[in-house]
Amino acid sequence: MLKVLVTGVWICLVTVGAAYFTALYKTDFDPMLQKNAHLEGLDYQSTPTINVPVLEDGQIHGYIVAQFVFTVDSELLAKLAVPPHAFIVDEAFRIIYSKADKEFAQLKKSDLKELTDEVRDRVNERFATDIVQDVLIQDFTFHVPASLKDNIVENAAKQAAAS
Repeated sequence: MLKVLVTGVWICLVTVGAAYFTALYKTDFDPMLQKNAHLEGLDYQSTPTINVPVLEDGQIHGYIVAQFVFTVDSELLAKLAVPPHAFIVDEAFRIIYSKADKEFAQLKKSDLKELTDEVRDRVNERFATDIVQDVLIQDFTFHVPASLKDNIVENAAKQAAAS
């Protein structure tokens, strides 16, 4: 009876010790749990969704629906009188509106990186300091409503008949 009791206590001590040292090892060497100096103090903020019309030849060809996430220093964000959300939305709308045309579906992969970098640079320029660290795309789609699809088909048929 004493052997069984001692063996049970021994198993419990070994299990508790192994769990303790495993947890200690994981917290010291797990890269996900280590604090990264470049991410300390950064706060992720999301912008509202924007709808940018794609206009060409006096007609709407669809809408670009976009939403962005940006990183900003949390201490600096608390000190700002005006949050940068509106500026990011404004700059993104201006850039997308100026570049979007009916050939927008041929957007290249590299264009998105240029878009986010340009938004970040313009917002930081407006604040005259590096407030926004990075701009990320959360949602970016091209939407053609059904009513616009019907109009596009009708206009294409009219142009083909006229030629």
